[in-house]
Amino acid sequence: MRLVTVLAVGGLSLALAAGCGKPPEKKAEGGSGSSGQYKACMVTDTGGIDDHSFNASAWQGMQDAKKDDSKVEIQNTQSSSEQDYEPNLTKFVNAKCDLVIGVGGLMSDALTKVAKANPKQKFAIIDASVDLPNVYSMQFNTAQPAFQAGYLAAGMSKTGKVATYGGVNIPPVTIYMDGFWEGVQYYNKAKHKNVQVLGWNEKSKKGVFANSFTDQNKGQSLTKTFISQGADIILPVAGGTALGTAATTVKSNGKQSTIFVDFDGCVSAKNYCSTFLTSVTKGIAAAVQKAVEGAQQGKALTGSYIGDLSNDGVGLAPYHEWESKVPSALQKDVTQVGADIKAGKITITSGAQPK
Repeated sequence: MRLVTVLAVGGLSLALAAGCGKPPEKKAEGGSGSSGQYKACMVTDTGGIDDHSFNASAWQGMQDAKKDDSKVEIQNTQSSSEQDYEPNLTKFVNAKCDLVIGVGGLMSDALTKVAKANPKQKFAIIDASVDLPNVYSMQFNTAQPAFQAGYLAAGMSKTGKVATYGGVNIPPVTIYMDGFWEGVQYYNKAKHKNVQVLGWNEKSKKGVFANSFTDQNKGQSLTKTFISQGADIILPVAGGTALGTAATTVKSNGKQSTIFVDFDGCVSAKNYCSTFLTSVTKGIAAAVQKAVEGAQQGKALTGSYIGDLSNDGVGLAPYHEWESKVPSALQKDVTQVGADIKAGKITITSGAQPK
């Protein structure tokens, strides 16, 4: 049994320059809508296609689908604000896309409205559940690997204080924070310790939010505040804002570290690999690729998918440069915690978990 649950995301490479275009007039890759082509179109959240996080991962899934099937044509448009969601989705409906994918829970209301107005159009959404016959929902129970990450952080902390913050206060964000918080509490109970979590309390639902998925300066500011309060390991759930945390902890020569989210930070932001203790990953790329390819092949695209530890839809990335620094006993404990979550021996109580 491997010491770390690894989420294979199809060799993510964020050389996205070829896949990124000028919003909102990105031309399609893979063809021009000719006969026999399947046109899949993606609307990003405000973080943009190169957020090194969930938008980038979703686009990677689109690219992987195109690479594996020459009949798949892909296109994206980027949202600068929440006001762009509805017009961007409508634009792709009018462009005769076979499948329109919305990225992020914040797009749920807009996609629901457009999907109701266009019942013959196929849609998919990431990090939200839309109960309509023409919408396929993809969600991920990241509370599970975040629980492991909380246990790991508590075991690695030298100061007895760890921290987390979110981009905005929505369930796809707080689910990570809940899992992290619960994992620390579980460690404290198991090891008779009192490691504190700054930035979030699952019971009170009070915490720290950057109110942005792009503001790296805000990420740096919040991280410096946490460090001044004694935290030495920080889990930011904030898309590109999290790079501000990594840019801060990387300067500490190992005294502080960052736990990245969505996918392996050592792949998506390799310049900061030395500061990533691990990453809490979710298989957005694999889920999107499977959805696009299945739809192109004529399979019904309806209902929902929930990625969790049991189906490898979420997981922990390798420790990379921290491999030799994480005690083997702690590595084994983290792996066992994951096994106990899968077996139902550990119950995670976060209300943000998808159902």
